[in-house]
Amino acid sequence: MEILLLEDVQGIGKKNDLLVVGDGFALNCLLPQRKALVATPTVRKRYADRIKRRAEEREQEKQIRANATHALAGKTVTFARKATKTGKLYAAISEEQIVSALLDQHALTIVPDDITIPSQIKAVGTFTVNVQSNGTEQALSVVVTAL
Repeated sequence: MEILLLEDVQGIGKKNDLLVVGDGFALNCLLPQRKALVATPTVRKRYADRIKRRAEEREQEKQIRANATHALAGKTVTFARKATKTGKLYAAISEEQIVSALLDQHALTIVPDDITIPSQIKAVGTFTVNVQSNGTEQALSVVVTAL
């Protein structure tokens, strides 16, 4: 079922997005809670300018994400964490922590969903994670040192 979102819905989309969702999800969740409207021709005409603006915003977001991914070339993120004597960390490093470190160390904004960690980072050393956005993929080095 094609719908128009009336407000931001976590994991689904943002306000004024035209989306195709499952009939059950639309009928049982989005429509009764007045978070969406069925995208009929009348609704499309009424919200045409809002839909167009949202599509332009989405294109700008894609462009920003692609530029941020290209800016990662050759960058390294460093973490200093408590570790055991054998070099194992007490807590693994997550995508969210890498995102916040990129923002702090390099002033780059990346979405956590764009980061792929091949295996959990649970030890001291140098690791490579992949950042993929809009079909472009960059490798990012993550250096973990013991405190």
